[in-house]
Amino acid sequence: MSCYAALDVSQAMTAICIVDEAGQILLEKKVPTCPDAIADCLKISAPNLERVGLETGPLAVWLWNELAIRELPIVCIDARHANAALKMRPIKTDRNDAAGLAQIMRIGWFKQVRIKSREQLSNPLSSRSPRNARSHTGQNRERDPWSSAHLRRAIRQARRWL
Repeated sequence: MSCYAALDVSQAMTAICIVDEAGQILLEKKVPTCPDAIADCLKISAPNLERVGLETGPLAVWLWNELAIRELPIVCIDARHANAALKMRPIKTDRNDAAGLAQIMRIGWFKQVRIKSREQLSNPLSSRSPRNARSHTGQNRERDPWSSAHLRRAIRQARRWL
């Protein structure tokens, strides 16, 4: 039986909700916002996870990378789209948000956000080819107001006025 989970992440604690294919809640729990604690809870409580959802936020990139290393099927969803669905719920708590996100994961009604992997984060110029990087530095040199070409031009103009 497939299970779907969602995380409502805050600075100190993370609310976890796991639902089955029929939408019945199997587990609601709060754990510390630590990748090891979250991964252990998910692996023990639901060994056959299809998706684990998490909203975009300040800790999303770090947590997504850490849970992906621990081989969990983690998906980061756009918080604005999730908020539109969660507005329908009567009471706004971390527990209710996690339950609503778990239902969104089960239904598949979400917009996935691409998160950069750890390698892409460590090398900010990895997306630029060396040729593009050279052309950008050349443009920057040409625009430099204190470059020798600009200074020579300024000196020539000054001599004309004298």
